[in-house]
Amino acid sequence: MSRITRGGVIAAAVCLSLAAPGASAQTRADSLALDSLRAALQKYQDPYVAVNDGYFSTVGCVDIERPGAPGHVAYQPGGMGIHFLNMSVVGPVPDPAHPPVLIYEPDGAKLRLVAAEWFIPLATGVKGRPQLLHMPFDGPMEGHMPLMPMDLHHWDLHAWLFKPNPRGMFNATNPNVKCGGYSYRLVEEAPKLVPVPQP
Repeated sequence: MSRITRGGVIAAAVCLSLAAPGASAQTRADSLALDSLRAALQKYQDPYVAVNDGYFSTVGCVDIERPGAPGHVAYQPGGMGIHFLNMSVVGPVPDPAHPPVLIYEPDGAKLRLVAAEWFIPLATGVKGRPQLLHMPFDGPMEGHMPLMPMDLHHWDLHAWLFKPNPRGMFNATNPNVKCGGYSYRLVEEAPKLVPVPQP
């Protein structure tokens, strides 16, 4: 299946999810959309394929050790993994078929794909709080130092497509994701929230 066709299938599944009238229909449609996305991203289990498609590692394996304080994103302790970022697919509207971030977990000498993330900087001109699959994005927040500039204010949404998260598919941190033993483990604080831009 071509990238365009595959993207169209995923986008159609997500549109079906957004249009579904009842709670049970929404659940079925959301499940279909997530299954389609998981299948499309399966090739990125090989991180070299991700790099070839424009995703580049930010190196650090992020751990959150303390809950977010008042005025910060309400993260709970857990792992956030190693982020591979593709700036060519960053924009003001989340594209369900092309998440800008792939998240890996170190596993011995290998990296395992565990999640995808949609990342929308305020500088894109995004209007209001984005949503995907009925889920509102977290933020807006400051950039995650030292892996990005603090003034890179943004929204984001995580989906743990390849590793179960006891807190839920879309929770930002996952206590099952571990960075221990990885040379570039990076303990971060939950970033500060910033004001929502006014139209």
